[in-house]
Amino acid sequence: MNFPMTRMRRLRKSPEIRDITRETKLNKEDLIQPLFIKEGLKNGKKEPIKSMPDEYRYSIDDGVLFGKKLGEEGLKSVIVFGTPMESTKDDLGSPAYDKNGVVQKTIKKLKEETNLVVISDVCLCQYSKSGHCGIVNEDEVLNDETLEYLSKIAISHAEAGVDIVAPSDMMDGRVLAIREGLDGVGFEDVLIMSYSVKYASSFYHPFRDAVSSTPSFGDRKTYQMDPSNLREAIREAELDLLEGADILMVKPALAYLDVIKSLKDSFNLPMAAYNVSGEYSMLKAGIEKGYLTEDVIMETLMAIKRAGADLIISHFTKDVLNEL
Repeated sequence: MNFPMTRMRRLRKSPEIRDITRETKLNKEDLIQPLFIKEGLKNGKKEPIKSMPDEYRYSIDDGVLFGKKLGEEGLKSVIVFGTPMESTKDDLGSPAYDKNGVVQKTIKKLKEETNLVVISDVCLCQYSKSGHCGIVNEDEVLNDETLEYLSKIAISHAEAGVDIVAPSDMMDGRVLAIREGLDGVGFEDVLIMSYSVKYASSFYHPFRDAVSSTPSFGDRKTYQMDPSNLREAIREAELDLLEGADILMVKPALAYLDVIKSLKDSFNLPMAAYNVSGEYSMLKAGIEKGYLTEDVIMETLMAIKRAGADLIISHFTKDVLNEL
């Protein structure tokens, strides 16, 4: 039927009608809050991240308190990023797999004091002198040599009690190496949320400031994906699925909504997306300048969910929990 029998505005005539007919709904359990934990930071002295308005680096105790507060507001999960003491960084990124490292201590405390699902980022970049995501030799990032160290990081996080490890390095074969490493020491139930499709994006700059992970030379284009490629993303995700990934992820989110949808349509696994630091800071700056209203935050998150993301890592999580 056509107009006048069919009137599409009937479905929009009131907030209540719009609520019950809404196709895509965002829930508190869909959102994951990133936590930036800095080793050596004094309790009660959270450190502002200049390039990320309203985001902070926390001490372990303060980060756990922040997570606990969000848990009381309905948050279900957090992802932990650590920043070690600069003096401890070395060529092998050993602070990343130190059993007494900043992330390991944070995981343990979160699991002891909250009911949150704890996810940990598995990478070498902020723990190594090079700032790269793998082992470096003569300015070359070595793929196969890195896999052993990624597995060591994941195992150390599992020993601390983590629920999900999230390798973000983009080395070939790392999901298999981590799965075999975890299974080999009795952590068969620890999930892997793989950064399956991680583009070499300009939207990461504020994050690198947040965790001091800017490469000391070159860039990450030899291991992170070319932003022009979609078919390659499907191949990357398929390989991770075959290697044992439990959850697939696309990063960034906003400029890659088509990629999220393609993966969601292609694979029968939970789909995550990372609404990254640059996307967050861009919208925050627009709101601060008055170019945008705060409604753009929920619109953005809804777009990511509509594209197919079951889980959304977002720095906006803390801002919208009470709206859901």
